[in-house]
Amino acid sequence: MLKIRLKRAGRKRQPSYRVVLMNSRTKRDGYAIEELGFYNPITKKFKININRILIRLEQGAQPSETVKNLLIKTNILGG
Repeated sequence: MLKIRLKRAGRKRQPSYRVVLMNSRTKRDGYAIEELGFYNPITKKFKININRILIRLEQGAQPSETVKNLLIKTNILGG
């Protein structure tokens, strides 16, 4: 199953995350099929490619809980 989830990037104590599409069995920082955006929890900056996210959701990809909450917060998904 394909999941839309976060992949950690950045330095120690300064995390930033990439919103990626990957197989649900892949480890957190493993191979990503497609990069869909990024999230910086320190500055609260969140930027994604909305068109690609919607296409992938229509194709059956499931967002993780954190990504789902971010998408609800930006009014892409209904709560």
